[in-house]
Amino acid sequence: MAHRAKKKRRLLKTRAMKNIRYRLLYALILLIRKIPRQWGIAVGRKIGLLFFRMGGKQRNYAIENLKAAFAQEKTEVEVHEIAKNVFLHFGAASIDAIRIPVYAEKDLDDLITPRNFHYAKPLLDSGRGILFLTAHFGNWELMGAWLAAKGYPIGVVATPISDPRLDRLIVDTRNRAGYYNIARGKSPKEILRSIRKGHSLGFLIDQDTDVKGVFVDFFGRKAHTAVGPVVLAAKYDIPLMPAFMYMKPDTTYVLEFFPPIPLANTGNPAKDIITNTQKCSDVYEAIIRRYPEQWAWMHRRWRKQPGDR
Repeated sequence: MAHRAKKKRRLLKTRAMKNIRYRLLYALILLIRKIPRQWGIAVGRKIGLLFFRMGGKQRNYAIENLKAAFAQEKTEVEVHEIAKNVFLHFGAASIDAIRIPVYAEKDLDDLITPRNFHYAKPLLDSGRGILFLTAHFGNWELMGAWLAAKGYPIGVVATPISDPRLDRLIVDTRNRAGYYNIARGKSPKEILRSIRKGHSLGFLIDQDTDVKGVFVDFFGRKAHTAVGPVVLAAKYDIPLMPAFMYMKPDTTYVLEFFPPIPLANTGNPAKDIITNTQKCSDVYEAIIRRYPEQWAWMHRRWRKQPGDR
């Protein structure tokens, strides 16, 4: 009985702490949407710097991953500087993600400059959907908002947040910006429905998640990478197009589009999936090398390895 009562008190305490965190975060979100953008970015960077200086596993993962990725290219001092800038960047980018409903009511072209949109525009204008390959890089949420503001229907396949209240906040933010959310794990029917309607879909396969995948090279190490986008692109003959949004020093953004990835089709599906997923991984590595401070290095990207059970 005593053990059961102790467990109940612990659960109640945990629930109470989650409620407090949620209410504080919700209040902060409302505040960030009210204050001027540059004030918010300044606050976001200070919070990012605080998290970096506090240490913790996210900082350790970021430094560890950067050291492994750039072992022969950057000094330890350079690695620490990049890691700090990662936290500063995501502090600032988080502010803009929170403020998406504010931006959706204005002209996003004041904040975002497209580059090489000619790769995507003819396909989008024809009503043919595109599978956009993007990443936890720069500010991927604003990419969906920009495309929706231009009148192109787009959904994003995303992993739900563990706290359902926070997940609803994120989904509501996306809906208010004009693009829709498809929860990973419950997505096959919704994905197929979107494809049949000619909608575009955004995929982020730059993290080690518990979905069907293969091991491909990424910064010289094997990384478990989801195969969903390459399977869909090959099966339904849909262009798989990389597109990344990155922040410039003046805190505006560039949304850069790239040519569709040419998919291998040798008649050996298993081999083709690995080849095409490697092409996706190569695209990721190239943009991350250009702007290493704008990728989520604090994620355990190489968590699973070949031979693991």
